[in-house]
Amino acid sequence: MQIKDIPFSIVDWVLEDTTEVAGETGYAEQRLVELGNLRLRQVVYAAGYRADHWWERGHVLYVLSGQMIVELKNGRHFPVHEGSSFQVADGAPAHLVCTANGCTVFIVD
Repeated sequence: MQIKDIPFSIVDWVLEDTTEVAGETGYAEQRLVELGNLRLRQVVYAAGYRADHWWERGHVLYVLSGQMIVELKNGRHFPVHEGSSFQVADGAPAHLVCTANGCTVFIVD
């Protein structure tokens, strides 16, 4: 990831609009800020959420609260809990996320 042409800035997440995103099951509420070539997202996954697509875009995801499971397309599963993160490069094995009890995350991509 290269961060380019972004001046110093502060994001007040409370002021950002929330968009509801449907999953294969459940839903997520997302706040999104795009700065140059960078996307910042604060996402609240509801209990029972499972993504409806596989991600191949690289990003860093930090779990603020709760726990999720990251599933790789090859069938491997990894729990990621509050205070932990996962990082994946563009083009790395495709993955999706799900959560039984809900969680809140911060994503940079």
